Amino acid sequence: MTSRRGSAPAEAFGQFQYPTPPLAVYPTETIEARRRTLRPAEEYRTPTDAEWEDFLGHFERRKLSVGTCARAYGTACIHEHACVRCSLLRPDPAQRGRLVEIRDNLLDRITEAEREGWLGEIEGLRVSLAGAESKIDQIDAASGGMPINLGMPRKAPAQPARQEGAARR
Repeated sequence: MTSRRGSAPAEAFGQFQYPTPPLAVYPTETIEARRRTLRPAEEYRTPTDAEWEDFLGHFERRKLSVGTCARAYGTACIHEHACVRCSLLRPDPAQRGRLVEIRDNLLDRITEAEREGWLGEIEGLRVSLAGAESKIDQIDAASGGMPINLGMPRKAPAQPARQEGAARR
């Protein structure tokens, strides 16, 4: 049997029959070697202790009071550390209560700003409020709602051993 185009038998390409035979197969080593030659050689050096500490420190500095910032290494915070507004904040479920406090405080501040006529303040507070509510919703969606206290497990009382004849009845 031959393929539609060309004269190579289908069996020559393994168990699959291609509409057209593959024109070229490049070994992975060839592709990787080409990529290495295109990248600067300094990217393949061993990092200094200071560089390594800076890299590890990046992840330590991403831990926040209400979660973890998922911003990429070496990038600046474009939200000027208004983390509750940021889509890169991964909220910690244990901090749900804190986020509820933040949300309630924002509601109080919006009420105050409306009462005092601080129109410029209201818009920013509403953006922060939407962010806080979004983080609370993320936690609720991930956990399936509020946590349920199941209590402490207890050891079950020992069951008497069944006799073989009694089990067959």
